Amino acid sequence: MNPFHYSKPVDVSQAISLAGAASRFIAGGTNLLDLMKENIARPEHLIDITGLPLKDVRETASGGLLIGAMVSNADLAWHPLVEQRYPLLSQAILAGASPQLRNMASTGGNLLQRTRCYYFYDSAVPCNKREPGSGCPAKDGLNRIHAILGASEDCVATHPSDMCVALAALDAVVHVEGRGGKRTIEFADFHRLPEDAPQRDNQLADDELITAIELPPQGFVAHSHYLKIRDRASYAFALVSVAAALELDGDIIRDVRLALGGVAHKPWRDKAVEQSLIGQPVSRENFVAAAEAILRDAKPLEHNAFKVKLAQRAIVRALSDAATGGKA
Repeated sequence: MNPFHYSKPVDVSQAISLAGAASRFIAGGTNLLDLMKENIARPEHLIDITGLPLKDVRETASGGLLIGAMVSNADLAWHPLVEQRYPLLSQAILAGASPQLRNMASTGGNLLQRTRCYYFYDSAVPCNKREPGSGCPAKDGLNRIHAILGASEDCVATHPSDMCVALAALDAVVHVEGRGGKRTIEFADFHRLPEDAPQRDNQLADDELITAIELPPQGFVAHSHYLKIRDRASYAFALVSVAAALELDGDIIRDVRLALGGVAHKPWRDKAVEQSLIGQPVSRENFVAAAEAILRDAKPLEHNAFKVKLAQRAIVRALSDAATGGKA
């Protein structure tokens, strides 16, 4: 770990004024500190934002929720308004990490997690996310956990968050602030596919700070489900995960959201497939067709071809469970 300066600003403006390319904001530190210990992240300046007034969850004028970036994952998962109105989000958060980590991890920090690719964490081998242009050994190496959708020649890593998969399905909006002012980013646009710049995980500028996440009024209370498939029952990253949400009129689908985790560099949605389900009856046949369509462009690697069928079956199961409200 390299030496670094440390600051603890008292407000958002001061935090932003201190930010730059060589600095990092630190909240719970559940990912950044690991990266620093492994010499993967080497910030020259840590800006501690734990004292900023970003810990509220409040209703918006439109009937949604505005979640401060410093709300802990644990507090968010168990917040009464989230449990009652956005059970999909609560389920996804509780499927991630461990109670100890959820107590520390922040809402904003969750969006900024780096990949858990073995090669990214091993500074003895090349990695385009660490050193652009150095290569991607995962393409021909141990790639069981890697991407089957949206990858590039430069990177086949996956995004690790559970919470972000639910936020993608819920059409959340990210509120950020930088020296250029405030702006909002649609959740679908916040994270990037690797393309030829895998070192860039998201659309934030160096001086921008996430201040809040906004949820729209529609929470799919009656018909949503988060399914996570992993190697062990707890404290493991998803091989495949699915956030499924339905709005039903009898057995007719009036709205549908599907987001996948563990398969791409960002939470994966295919809005054309979602649209194809609208107006259709709830049926296994329709769910199977949707699952096959979402994976139609999958490009598995040597060791992760199993993810294609696993993802298809997980989609069908998650949609079926959402349709019944979790009741068999």
